[in-house]
Amino acid sequence: MSDIEFRGISKIYPDGIRAVDDLDLNIESGSLTVFVGPSGCGKTTSMRMINRMITPTSGAITVDGVDISTVDPVTLRRGIGYVIQSGGLLPHRTVLDNVATVPVLRGDSRRAARAAALEVLDRVGLDRALARRYPAQLSGGQQQRVGVARALAADPPILLMDEPFSAVDPVVRAELQGEMRRLQAELRKTIVFVTHDIDEAITLGDRLAVFGRGGVLQQYDTPRRVLARPATDFVAEFVGRDRGYRGLSFRTAAHVPVHEIRTVRAEEVADLRPAPGEWVLVVDAADRPTGWIDIAGAAAVRAGTSLAESMSAGGSLFAPGADLRQAMDAAISSPSGIGVAVDDSGAVRGGVRASDVVRVLAEQRASEDAERHGLTPDGVE
Repeated sequence: MSDIEFRGISKIYPDGIRAVDDLDLNIESGSLTVFVGPSGCGKTTSMRMINRMITPTSGAITVDGVDISTVDPVTLRRGIGYVIQSGGLLPHRTVLDNVATVPVLRGDSRRAARAAALEVLDRVGLDRALARRYPAQLSGGQQQRVGVARALAADPPILLMDEPFSAVDPVVRAELQGEMRRLQAELRKTIVFVTHDIDEAITLGDRLAVFGRGGVLQQYDTPRRVLARPATDFVAEFVGRDRGYRGLSFRTAAHVPVHEIRTVRAEEVADLRPAPGEWVLVVDAADRPTGWIDIAGAAAVRAGTSLAESMSAGGSLFAPGADLRQAMDAAISSPSGIGVAVDDSGAVRGGVRASDVVRVLAEQRASEDAERHGLTPDGVE
């Protein structure tokens, strides 16, 4: 068990700046809680008080009911992993020795610590061939994975993560977020994750703690409720006008119909004669989508332009298990207005339409309203 509780926590600096204001918060063991808000709202200060890097002015923080102010800071931190931007790696040590740092400090032999470190590298998706490299020889995404591996090496029950993915590009960031979800599903650590990015918070968090100016906690709730029912005007503005679109992430797309769509192999495009306004999906030998082509693109191919130059990008894909947001994104990002649905192997299985997503959303809302009021879907009590 690793419950973390803030009771009446405030932090006021000598110059009078109030970083955190009377924070009451209970973080459940095994959950991933995201502290989110704009710069200067006290989210990082609050997180750093958990491992006593910052001392509160008033109030108490407990871990499993024990007031952390009564625990030796070094002892406390040995049970808390810590990940920061760019990994915070020691540049003069190899990847393997960076990961083995905490177990060695804890008293493990260097040999045992390195053996355990190799296993942790496997867990975070890093090739063991990187173990002998130095941080400067790694990409930004690899450095962040090493940072996570180092934090996990001593198997701490609590993990603190201070904007760990903010320094990498969007594609790598999405990959790291996926890895984080996979690791948490496997390990069930008590994680406190700090970010200013509401989309990242919604993607990762079991619960969100939304902080406002002056270190005031504005709302503490599940991502779905924060999106659907912002507690304050500040939360509504911070989440954004498109919070309804973000809320689609928490709705199943199992009932969105998949329609048959016309496909063509690359070698057949020269003989293709699409109707005006018609889009045809180009697929490879394994039926995986490569792009869309219309009447103008087919004519360009016949005139000698390469297929790659004549096709339009396909947009995002709708994969098995996807949610309504992914279904809608697949449809509206496609030049044809039809999202490409694929199976587990990436082969095309049909198309999804935005109009169907809207209809399924309306049906789900009607069902929820009926259930809330004790009615059947047709309105009968």
